[in-house]
Amino acid sequence: MKIFESIINHKINTITAEELVKYANQFNITVSQQQAKKIAEYLRGKNINIFNDTERSQLIKQIAKSAGPETAREVNKLLIQFTKQ
Repeated sequence: MKIFESIINHKINTITAEELVKYANQFNITVSQQQAKKIAEYLRGKNINIFNDTERSQLIKQIAKSAGPETAREVNKLLIQFTKQ
C-alpha cells in the first residue's frame, strides 16, 4: 500500500486547480475555481501526507484560513475519499 499512498500524495502535492475541481465534482463536493486555485497553490510543493491524520488536519486548518471553513470541510471530505480508494 505504500506505493499507492505515494502516488496519491504526489498527486495531491502537484495538483492543479482544474484537477481539484474535477475531482471534487466526481465526489459531489463543491469547490469553486477560485477556491481550488488558492488550495492548489498552497499544496504545491508541501509534501503533505494525507494518510497521516495530523498532517491532514494541519492542512485543513491552513485551507480554512485562506479559503474559509466551509471550503476546508469540503476539501477534507475529498481528501478522505482519496484515502479510502
